[in-house]
Amino acid sequence: MPYHFLEVAVTPSVRAAQADMGADQIWLGNHDRPSDTFTENEIAFIASRDSFYMASVSETGWPYVQHRGGRAGFLKVVDPRTMAFADYRGNRQYISAGNFAANDRACLFLMDYVRRARLKIYAHVERLTLDADQALTDLVSDPTYKGRPERLFKLRLEAYDWNCPQHIIPRYTEQQVEEAVAPLRQRLHQLEAENATLRARLEGKAL
Repeated sequence: MPYHFLEVAVTPSVRAAQADMGADQIWLGNHDRPSDTFTENEIAFIASRDSFYMASVSETGWPYVQHRGGRAGFLKVVDPRTMAFADYRGNRQYISAGNFAANDRACLFLMDYVRRARLKIYAHVERLTLDADQALTDLVSDPTYKGRPERLFKLRLEAYDWNCPQHIIPRYTEQQVEEAVAPLRQRLHQLEAENATLRARLEGKAL
């Protein structure tokens, strides 16, 4: 069974570039692994992401990349071939929304900088109003999140692929740093308290 991600991504011009670099033999033949249905591994990875990058294509042929962020898990996996998220009001340029009206193809990059992992996703995007599918709206909505949802984006998976970890520089969120240093802070407070106790005893003896 051909690896569908390569069927989508590798065009004749890509084949030519691979041949120029001596890499064309690497991708010949079949690659028997799923790429058009999420497994538990991808579903868990998506559920733990608090951001992703989304590329669309304009009617001028230029690509456009936007960042989307929220609480971890704001990009929902509806089923192994469908995702959805609430689109919140931003700078009101609506470039991605407009691009998808003309061309529903998108490419998503999901990054885990700590573990140096990245998931690439090709998908077809459908723009929905908030009242078009109440069950879906309820699924992707977060009433505790500050922001005004304006629409839903429903994504039908075409293919996905995992990138190698090369050249991914580990980065950590403020919360991850706080969690990492919490034991150090606790130990520091303990030592400061012990030091204060010992100093008080020494001062008492000096008197």
